[in-house]
Amino acid sequence: MSSAPNTGSTYTFPNGNNRTSTSLSTHMILKVGTQAIGAIQSLSISEGRAISMINEVGSDGSIDSTPTSSATISGSVSRIRYDRLRLTEAFSAGYLHLAAQRYPFDIEIQDIQKNDTDSVIITILKNVWFESLSYTFDANNWIITDTANWKAEQILSFRAGGGQRGGVGVASAATGGERLIVPMYQDDIMVAADTGRRRGSLDASGLIDLGLNF
Repeated sequence: MSSAPNTGSTYTFPNGNNRTSTSLSTHMILKVGTQAIGAIQSLSISEGRAISMINEVGSDGSIDSTPTSSATISGSVSRIRYDRLRLTEAFSAGYLHLAAQRYPFDIEIQDIQKNDTDSVIITILKNVWFESLSYTFDANNWIITDTANWKAEQILSFRAGGGQRGGVGVASAATGGERLIVPMYQDDIMVAADTGRRRGSLDASGLIDLGLNF
């Protein structure tokens, strides 16, 4: 296998044949329930949480740092109005306007970059609410694009080969990629939170001595 000497990034397969290692948006399938969503132009996902630096009188510099809020998941999506479907209808919703939503939905994203179906990575955005909907009628560009901002309660990812149990994943998707890089920090709590079996990882015991296990 040919690879970059300083970073190890792959150039070729082990047998020397050419390879394409870059992830492409053409490998992403978006679904709500069993319905694939067509004409999507972009989907953005943002995860965030507040981090507080801990200082003390008598010390110059932070002595610790810690999250001070749960993770938030938000994003936006834009879609060409296609097949006479407005954006909400394309997401399998039975309404057109924001005030009509009274139940959240899940978005499933399938990363099919690998030919091996067991290695397909499934990401699920759970309990999604539309935060805003917008569109413009334009005399200079006749194509109508619907845009929405949304928020979700949880995001999780897992490998398809591990299956699901109770609507969440079993097998971790963090496997080190094609190079099988071994993670320096990983335990059962992290995997459970990443695959959706827990809402977060900081409510588990043993946080203060966690570093002794790595």
